[in-house]
Amino acid sequence: MQGEAVDLGAGRVDLVEQRADVGGAAVGGQAEGQRLGGVVDGAAGQPEVGGVAGDDQVDAVAGSLVLIAGGPAAPLPTGYYVSPTVFADVTPDMTIAQEEIFGPVVSILRYEDVDDALRIANDTVYGLAGAVWAADDEQAVAFARRMDTGQVDINGGRFNPLAPFGGYKQSGVGRELGPHGLAEYLQTKSLQF
Repeated sequence: MQGEAVDLGAGRVDLVEQRADVGGAAVGGQAEGQRLGGVVDGAAGQPEVGGVAGDDQVDAVAGSLVLIAGGPAAPLPTGYYVSPTVFADVTPDMTIAQEEIFGPVVSILRYEDVDDALRIANDTVYGLAGAVWAADDEQAVAFARRMDTGQVDINGGRFNPLAPFGGYKQSGVGRELGPHGLAEYLQTKSLQF
């Protein structure tokens, strides 16, 4: 998986062809169970999904895609909210697979084998964060090392504030946090004799 921060875990989920239908249904089920609202609402418990930036973001969650859950209909009477939305049968060349939506939207992409999955994961101008799920940790690490991504969570790994954080490609240059983040504030001087 690779994508921007959304409450469903990722903007894009790459699933092996043989399991894509079952996996897509599972992601759709998770999306339908999310609570919407502003952080201070709290009427039905703390919301899991907040609003989006505005009308442009709401409009971005539309189109002629296969919808598993959610969609562009306004789920709350006020504010800019989008129901957690899952699209299936997304291909790497589609706009939704290439652009960051910054909302509770997941695109399901299918892959044939590990090399195809890596090609899809790296076929974007962004590379802030990604995730790899595998039965074998060594295989997951080997795959993660080949991803053009600044941070990779492996088998549900959590954010580590001691690790450097930053992206590849158009997701940024430089790092925050950890020794690498501190180095951004230092000036190096070379003395030659």
